[in-house]
Amino acid sequence: MALLRLWAISLLGGAALVPFLWLQRGADFEHARLAALMALVLGQVLTVPLGLVVGLGLAVAGRWARTPGHVLGAVTTVFGVVVIALARSTDRWIEGRPSGIGDPDGEYAMVMFALLSGVVTVLVGLAIVAIRWARYDEATVPARRPRSRGRARKPAFHPEPCQDQQTPSG
Repeated sequence: MALLRLWAISLLGGAALVPFLWLQRGADFEHARLAALMALVLGQVLTVPLGLVVGLGLAVAGRWARTPGHVLGAVTTVFGVVVIALARSTDRWIEGRPSGIGDPDGEYAMVMFALLSGVVTVLVGLAIVAIRWARYDEATVPARRPRSRGRARKPAFHPEPCQDQQTPSG
């Protein structure tokens, strides 16, 4: 659960780096949207591997096993849908007639990475919501069964055989 939670947080955390990675070339809204998507993808290139490594470490250590909440799942899903909508509209602008920019190859690749990022973000958010909807809680479900040491345990209830069931010795 720690891995899923930190994956969602790192996908959302890529948006925090947008103001620092701003690469706007034009002055109109479409250029600003393209710059925001490019900065989001660059931010997620930095935050997602970090979140996955930390989440994997916490998952292996068995810490932070609490199931992510409904709010994180809903926010992650909505964020992914917004990124998909922005990527699709920017794709139409880049590939439109006349083209929105001079040589759209590099920008088109960044928009496709943003579209892929949005799809993955939606899937992570829906996974969190589905896990919460199923009421799965890792803290109540043991990951492995404890091994008994020494002799096997005897059952708590030992019924005495009835007189009818005993065989005569002889």
